[in-house]
Amino acid sequence: MTLQRVTLRTLMTLILLACASASSWAVVKDIKPGTPFTALKPEREHAVTTQQIMNSLLRGHYELQRLDDRLSSRILDLYLEDLDSTRSYLLAQDIRSFERYRRQLDEALTRGDMRAPFQMFNRYQQRVSERLSFMLNELDKNLEQYTFDSDERLDLDRENVPWSNTSVELDDLWRKRLKNSMLNLKMSGKEPDAIIELLKKRYQNQLNRVHMSKSEDAYQTFMNSVTRAFDPHTQYFSPRNTENFNINMSLSLQGIGAVLQSEDEFTKVVRLVPAGPADKADNLQPADKIVGVGQNLDGEIVDVIGWRLDEVVDLIRGPKGTIVRLEIIPSDSTNDMSKVIAITRDEVKLEEQSAQKDLLIIDEGTRQRRIGVIDVPTFYIDFQARMENRPDYKSTTRDVARLIKELRVEGIEGLIIDLRNNGGGSLEEAISLTGLFIPEGPVVQVRSTRGSVEVIEDNDPGVLYDGPLVVLVNRLSASASEIFAGAIQDYGRGIVVGGQTFGKGTVQSLRPLRRGQLKITQAKFYRVSGDSTQHQGVIPDILFPSLFDKDKIGESALDEALPWDTIRAAKYDYDEQIHNSLNKLRKQHEGRSVDDPDFVFLREQKKLIEELRKQTRISLNEKTRKEEQNQNDDKRLALENERRKAKGLDLLDSLEEDDAANDETPAAQTPDGINDGETPEPEIADNSKQPESAANDEGDEQTEEEEEDALLVESGRILLDYVKMEKQSVAQRQAR
Repeated sequence: MTLQRVTLRTLMTLILLACASASSWAVVKDIKPGTPFTALKPEREHAVTTQQIMNSLLRGHYELQRLDDRLSSRILDLYLEDLDSTRSYLLAQDIRSFERYRRQLDEALTRGDMRAPFQMFNRYQQRVSERLSFMLNELDKNLEQYTFDSDERLDLDRENVPWSNTSVELDDLWRKRLKNSMLNLKMSGKEPDAIIELLKKRYQNQLNRVHMSKSEDAYQTFMNSVTRAFDPHTQYFSPRNTENFNINMSLSLQGIGAVLQSEDEFTKVVRLVPAGPADKADNLQPADKIVGVGQNLDGEIVDVIGWRLDEVVDLIRGPKGTIVRLEIIPSDSTNDMSKVIAITRDEVKLEEQSAQKDLLIIDEGTRQRRIGVIDVPTFYIDFQARMENRPDYKSTTRDVARLIKELRVEGIEGLIIDLRNNGGGSLEEAISLTGLFIPEGPVVQVRSTRGSVEVIEDNDPGVLYDGPLVVLVNRLSASASEIFAGAIQDYGRGIVVGGQTFGKGTVQSLRPLRRGQLKITQAKFYRVSGDSTQHQGVIPDILFPSLFDKDKIGESALDEALPWDTIRAAKYDYDEQIHNSLNKLRKQHEGRSVDDPDFVFLREQKKLIEELRKQTRISLNEKTRKEEQNQNDDKRLALENERRKAKGLDLLDSLEEDDAANDETPAAQTPDGINDGETPEPEIADNSKQPESAANDEGDEQTEEEEEDALLVESGRILLDYVKMEKQSVAQRQAR
């Protein structure tokens, strides 16, 4: 298994960070509403490519499956979900007509026959065309009906609603959707004429794109439903996407440093690249939705709802030093209200993601306790410099080793390795970094498709640091981060604290096809204890409150994710000392956090966010909408001010006081993506250091710059608790 292969996450990042290229979207003559969609037909090449893909999946995928009626049925369900997940376009009669394919897709795939999938795609595109034509017609002829004084509500959660029987039923749904869009724009301050112009342009652009669809679009949509039936990280890339993924790693890459994915008609932020422009701007968060893109500070915001992902990427990327403005719907928005932010594009540089040290000073009476902190944003290595035998080549392990030595000189009593938002990187570096803290021994196990297990070891018997250690993680700690944290926990070498990690424990590789590429899951990671890191991730020894929505972020949020399981443990030396202290450490942490203003705020914030997430029916009455919005804002403001009062900080008059500094303010700088020993997804999360305290990852209010990172401070206090226990244990042994 090659441990330095290019990751999909890296490549997805490169797409967004690459220099501006010719845009794929073009101005075309507007399609007249009501124009029938011209049916697409499969090409000859699709048959050959399909047989190549199925041969690879059935023989090379980690989870061996048979191409039978059961799999055929699952593929149909996934295809319908991919086409119309909100059940807003297709009718019940369409679904009934598709049922005849439920047990036929397996034979069709064997033959490479794409007629049935294309027939379903064409029907779907025709229904989309009809819906967009309806919206344009409403804007042209029925505007007087759109008032905002009725008691109507729009249900946003349509995952399990029955398919509509008639177009009239869908008309009512789409009328409410149009009213909701108009109300959102009105409450955002747009004038009536501007609202109508924007919506007409939005729906007309979407209609144009439907009629510009090509056979490759239909083919890729269906084949990714097929690959998703195996697992969410196995994927087919069309020739166009393959070009983007094959960007040369040596390029000077320029952009904002964000990984995106399509979700329904929106473009969603999956993660931010550590030390990248968007990360440093601190105004874009995972799960935010991008609905518009503008160039420079005065360029028109182009509405991108309904656009293809590659088209949105083409608008966002651009030359170093230029500004891109994004209209976003924040992840914590309860009513789809948008705001505009600005980010300055910049180059991607390895050194921007280097590990950094800090000294955490904790006052205990008259004594100051010194804790070393090393922030590791990614697992990186300069492969080129190492191949050229440069003595000063950069790598995570070399940098962390140097920083540990420097911190020792500063007289630290313990060390915190901060892996929050570290989405992974070089597997080799995860192993060698683990080796700084343990004697030689196994670090991770890799199980292949055929069941053989390879144990990957650290072969250096030396230990650079054997003192008290804490590893701080969160939901966005993934892949290589989970391997490191899992090994430290399994050996009993350190205390893992924070939030449950992402759960990405599979290995992918890219295979060339006659037409495009296939990314296929071929192996699975296991800890030395035998537990998989897949799906479950690493569960900390001491859990902190987390504002991440596990239904949206993490492996467990992905349909068809491979399950957690176990294999035989490797042979390694386990130190029980930390395990024996955990109950007492947890009680001491809970005793502190029960009254700690930041932890109280986090717990209350979590309750409020969960309460708001359940509000899936929104009012279309302007007065009611404003009242509900004000009530929610008042609750959030009250929580923030309770925290501030407890900490002796100035109170806020409104939530906008902190947000104003970030909105429409450009910020810059740079990232890079390095190789994982696997090829994780865009879904690997997705980020950088944005502590889950009051300055949280959900995009809520930010604390003053000089405020301490509450989670980091508490990690330091837990470490000091352990230091005291260790000293007491030593004293007791000596007394005997």
